[in-house]
Amino acid sequence: MKLYTTVNIQPADLLLSHDRPIMMLGSCFTDEIGLRLIQSGFEVMCNPFGTLYNPLSIAACLNRIMQAIPIGEDCLVFQDGLYHSWFHHGSYSSPNKNQVLTRCNASLEDAVRFLERDPLLLVTLGTAFAFFLNNPSSSLNGQVVSNCHKVHPQQFIRRRISVDEVVQALLPFLGKYQMIMTVSPIRHLADGLHGNQLSKATLLMAVEQLTQHGCDYFPSYEILLDELRDYRYYSRDLCHPSDVAVDIIYERFQQSYMSEQTRLLSIDYQKQYRHSQHRQIHNI
Repeated sequence: MKLYTTVNIQPADLLLSHDRPIMMLGSCFTDEIGLRLIQSGFEVMCNPFGTLYNPLSIAACLNRIMQAIPIGEDCLVFQDGLYHSWFHHGSYSSPNKNQVLTRCNASLEDAVRFLERDPLLLVTLGTAFAFFLNNPSSSLNGQVVSNCHKVHPQQFIRRRISVDEVVQALLPFLGKYQMIMTVSPIRHLADGLHGNQLSKATLLMAVEQLTQHGCDYFPSYEILLDELRDYRYYSRDLCHPSDVAVDIIYERFQQSYMSEQTRLLSIDYQKQYRHSQHRQIHNI
């Protein structure tokens, strides 16, 4: 008796190699997979601007890196005693304006150098809902922001972007870089279950079009929603996948995008990582 539906994934033509760097951009699910790739011995730059949820912010991040556009004071907002960047995660924020600019631009410079090495891009789309700055006095008025930093909602227009907007934002990068895309299985429930499904459907339809232009697709969303399909594979918030679920998804990713030799080498690196994290109880 078969009690679950298997997501059939064919071995990909595009294979990962320890000799080629990987740049990862997207939702917090990107950080989970990125950590496992690092533990497997790959050279990975993960979210140089911090966590990015919607495709337009990911595209804006990549454009800024490609053109080496620095972060200036016009990119900052002061809120709750801290300076924040509209394009960065809150981990870059600080009460010192110059410190924020230094952190953001140092990370940008690292990303520029990394991108010049022609890395594989692994992009995870989290949601089709995006926030656009609604402040006529700002030079960034009308532009998408990566993080609201708890600024008053009246400062933004929030809407679900269209399939065409996603495609047009990401399509230019496919002619320049090899890219693997996935849709995050993390549920965004601010708009309810129905809103989350509409959002994910928008992303899936956009990715389907992008695969016709050379992009690879890995079905992490389908693995959790259809194959695992049980709340025991979620963390306590019932939105994020559990560590076990991420491990299963990563194992399927390895099977699809790594040769047997690369998988064996990854196992060796994982053993070395676990050994490096081992804490001795007694020093003799």
